[in-house]
Amino acid sequence: MTLRPLHHALGDRVEEIPFTASDGTELGLCRVAPEDGATDRPAVLILHGLTASADMFTLPETRNLVDVLLDAGYEPWLLDWRGSCRLPYNEGRVRYTFDDVALYDIPEAVSLIRERIDGRELLVVAHCIGAMCLSLSMAAGLVPGLAGVVAQGVFLTPKMSWKTRARLHFGGELLRSRLVNIPTDFKKVGLWSKHSLIFAEVSLGAECKDPNCQILNNDSWGVGGSLFEHDNLDDVTHDRLADLYGTVPMWILPHLRSIELAHTMMRYNDADGRYDALPKNALDNAGKFDIPLMLLSGSDNRFWYDSNELCHDVLTRRYPEMDVRYVEVPGYGHLDTFIGRNAALDVFGHIVDFLDECRSVNATAVRE
Repeated sequence: MTLRPLHHALGDRVEEIPFTASDGTELGLCRVAPEDGATDRPAVLILHGLTASADMFTLPETRNLVDVLLDAGYEPWLLDWRGSCRLPYNEGRVRYTFDDVALYDIPEAVSLIRERIDGRELLVVAHCIGAMCLSLSMAAGLVPGLAGVVAQGVFLTPKMSWKTRARLHFGGELLRSRLVNIPTDFKKVGLWSKHSLIFAEVSLGAECKDPNCQILNNDSWGVGGSLFEHDNLDDVTHDRLADLYGTVPMWILPHLRSIELAHTMMRYNDADGRYDALPKNALDNAGKFDIPLMLLSGSDNRFWYDSNELCHDVLTRRYPEMDVRYVEVPGYGHLDTFIGRNAALDVFGHIVDFLDECRSVNATAVRE
């Protein structure tokens, strides 16, 4: 399998690492080496969301998250889990649930990275569905020993608007009966296809005339909500949206619906013994989290809304001893917390400060 090339300006410092999950699914994993060649830095695993890819963390047109982590003394590792738009099979009919990501992709990537970093600290920065899947891995005890976790947008307690909920549960089922997926790139659809009506619907009332922007920002894939604050994007990033975000598979909707109905991350596969290692309800097992946790969100997140603030409130009530904090970034939505042109100034400092604090705490513990 050949992944679509990672779009970056990092030269030959990106090391692509062959990675196949134990269920036979080929994934993508890469390490970004520091300019000075240092091999003693703490490692940071970065997880994208559904339909996205590692590309969203290496945007050449902005000062991106990988740039900031490198300058702050970290070694970034980027996982393209099985929902990545860089994987050539992602637009086909290769089916999976988020259980597969939590059981295979994330724990096995963590194990592979640990083999390479030789006892160095490992931290995680996770976005959207990547963060939700990580929460299920953590609740199952499959990724022990992490030094700290940043979860952006949503983590354990997903919360959508009533409009998005209605469309997801009713309209989503109707679409699932007729479509395999919903694309983001209008060029792949054209005017006379079964997807044209969706692009027509999401264009209603849109201020931006770009159909690729409309399907993400005006009415996310037809289920309502908005994925970013339009003015926060660089023009180059805006023009690359169809490269950064791929198709939404319709067969993932039943798992997403079960999660949304429960308002927590849930295991979906109950009849298959392979998934017994995952708890049915991640929130009920969150007492196993023994690491610092930062829940991050834009103040204007119009897809997951205040999911992470809710998560913070629930966790602090249920587990008062847990080291968990909530950080809200004014003027940001969901995706733009990572792909916004000024995210390095407005967002990434919160992430680096938290990671630095985790390093300091761990260093003190080692000395004691």
